[in-house]
Amino acid sequence: MTERLISSDYTADEDLFEQSLRPKFLTQYIGQEKVKQNLQVFIQAAKMRNESLDHVLLYGPPGLGKTTLATIIANEMNVQIKTTSGPAIERPGDLAAILTSLGPGDVLFIDEIHRLDRSVEEVLYSALEDFCIDIVIGKGPSARSIKLDLPPFTMVGATTRVGLLTAPLRDRFGVHCRLEYYEVYELAKIVTRTADIFSVEIDSLAAEEIARRSRGTPRIANRLLKRVRDFAQVKGNGTITMELALNALEQLQIDPLGLDHIDHKLLLGIIEKFQGGPVGLEAIAATIGEEAHTIEEVYEPYLLQIGFLVRTPRGRVVTPQAYQHFHMEVPK
Repeated sequence: MTERLISSDYTADEDLFEQSLRPKFLTQYIGQEKVKQNLQVFIQAAKMRNESLDHVLLYGPPGLGKTTLATIIANEMNVQIKTTSGPAIERPGDLAAILTSLGPGDVLFIDEIHRLDRSVEEVLYSALEDFCIDIVIGKGPSARSIKLDLPPFTMVGATTRVGLLTAPLRDRFGVHCRLEYYEVYELAKIVTRTADIFSVEIDSLAAEEIARRSRGTPRIANRLLKRVRDFAQVKGNGTITMELALNALEQLQIDPLGLDHIDHKLLLGIIEKFQGGPVGLEAIAATIGEEAHTIEEVYEPYLLQIGFLVRTPRGRVVTPQAYQHFHMEVPK
């Protein structure tokens, strides 16, 4: 699978780039108003009681700001944050080393928490509930268990697949926050803020156009702005105007709905070779030269979300909206 400009996952060189754009406090965070309001209350209440915040579960599609919110929680609580991910914690000993290094009230952020090993997860239960862990030292008849007390801490777990979390782990989170896709006006504010950080001038119509093609995802909006900025510097005077943004996005093959050439290839493949469907996943994969798993997990979700594709028991079907988007007549 090639790297796509409109993918909501990290690309190879984006970590430092994103860190420079992340807001530090809730007042700077744009969008997710319900989540922000609730977190503001929970954080303020915890500080008034001089307690650590309840464990927080952040879930939703990639690129919506889960990692940013975890950092903001630590900043608002005025504590340190330690960051890791589910696949990185391979053994219970790895988890014990991380937990014993936490200070009172610190935040432990575990990304992709649904990918924790089961043996690690079982050690985590007592740490979350009772702030203690049992460690087995030695092997065989001489092995003994030692109970280690931990300072009260806050764990923030992030996942894009909340359904894969086990019920015992999910129930140990006191605060559940679902992040939703962003509206165009919210993304336009994010684009304007990022342009200001880049010291690039952008007019409001251009910011709105970039936002409209960002699939409701801030990560994609910032990535598109980064590429449009390149066009503004090379083919313009450095200012991003509406005309320049339209030309740049056309060059990048991102259409007004945020579909790229792979989305077009997928939809037009079904329309032209299978009369719009129904057609099986394996047949689509063979037609466009992609793996079936990649189509199902990466390409289809957004097309299903905007109603251009439907999954039926007989296979995939392209909807009339997709035909209208391509200015094609819907077959009878």
